[in-house]
Amino acid sequence: MRHLARLADYCSITNMHTKNLAIVWAPNLLRSKQIESACFSGTAAFMEVRIQSVVVEFILNHVDVLFSSKLSSVIRDGAGVSSGLASLRQEQQRSAAA
Repeated sequence: MRHLARLADYCSITNMHTKNLAIVWAPNLLRSKQIESACFSGTAAFMEVRIQSVVVEFILNHVDVLFSSKLSSVIRDGAGVSSGLASLRQEQQRSAAA
C-alpha cells in the first residue's frame, strides 16, 4: 500500500491519482469470491467493485496513519476506532458525489 501511495505522489507525471490507482488495484487487493461467482449480476458486481475502490482509495489517502505504529497501539487499546469508521463513511459519500 505504501508503494501505491508513493506512486500517487507522482500523479502530475503519471495521472494516476489515488482514485485511479484504487479503481485499478481494488479488484486485486480486495478480491471477492462472490463477485467471481455467477450469482452476481453485472450491476451488482459493478457496485461491489465501486465499494472496494472507495476502501482502497481511503487506505491510500491515509496510508501513513493506518500503517503507523501509533495506530496499532490505539487499536490494541480499543480507542479511536469509531472515528476511523466515520472517516470511511465520509470518504464513501465524497466518492459517490464525484
